[in-house]
Amino acid sequence: MEQTDTATLDVRGEICPYPMLRTNRELDESDPKPNALEVITDHPPALSTIPPEAMKRGYGCEIEEIKPGEWKIKLFK
Repeated sequence: MEQTDTATLDVRGEICPYPMLRTNRELDESDPKPNALEVITDHPPALSTIPPEAMKRGYGCEIEEIKPGEWKIKLFK
């Protein structure tokens, strides 16, 4: 069975700055650090705060709208 090393962080219902703070904590404090992290959010400002913070840490970023008003931010090494 193939195992994925993508972690998922669900921050739906949380407003700034919490989605970004929780994402940063996940990227900074996890051991080992995730190669990929999917952040699920329903807070539009998170789409402009999470990617630059992740990029500072060396992650690439893709944003996908999974349903109206809900997004998946994919962060990857």
